Amino acid sequence: MTEVLAVVRRPLGRTAPKLREILHSDFADLTPLADDLAGADACFYCLGVSAAGRSAAAYETITYTYTLAAADVVAAGNPDLTFVYVSGEGTDSTERGRSAWARVKGRTENALLAMDMHAYAFRPGWIQPLHGETSGTRWYRVMYRLTSWLYPVVRRVVPRYVTSTEQVGRAMLATTRLDGAEPRILRTADINRLAA
Repeated sequence: MTEVLAVVRRPLGRTAPKLREILHSDFADLTPLADDLAGADACFYCLGVSAAGRSAAAYETITYTYTLAAADVVAAGNPDLTFVYVSGEGTDSTERGRSAWARVKGRTENALLAMDMHAYAFRPGWIQPLHGETSGTRWYRVMYRLTSWLYPVVRRVVPRYVTSTEQVGRAMLATTRLDGAEPRILRTADINRLAA
């Protein structure tokens, strides 16, 4: 690994010898970053929002349009690229279910899996933030603060639905060694197995 490139809306506030950060505001168009993204080995796509309190159009733009814009640029001419999309438990691959957010996530996954690259969709349930990580969504932060004491209990009772930010990160790195192997939709138990 020569470099980790983080394309972000606001500064990460972190430094590391191999970390390079690019501030970018228009996630519907990443073509200005094409040279920076060319030849990438992997893209770990983690941008996402809650559908709560957001219009259907805004949610679709962030979830579908931004994701495909990134995939188009980073995968251009690079069929060996590993692209990991953080989706979510309950995503609807049929795109016909009752829940609008699940249909949009399903359409996004389907489009990515059809592209000429090694795409994987992560569908975690409960992700416990570790090592000082916090969610950008206020009500998630509140929920995690109120329920963090439950994490060890839930992890023992229903481990197939519980993971952590550390395990998600380790699993993302592990996907780069899969070379497009199945399964390409990975639920919490799959994520935890890859992270081990």
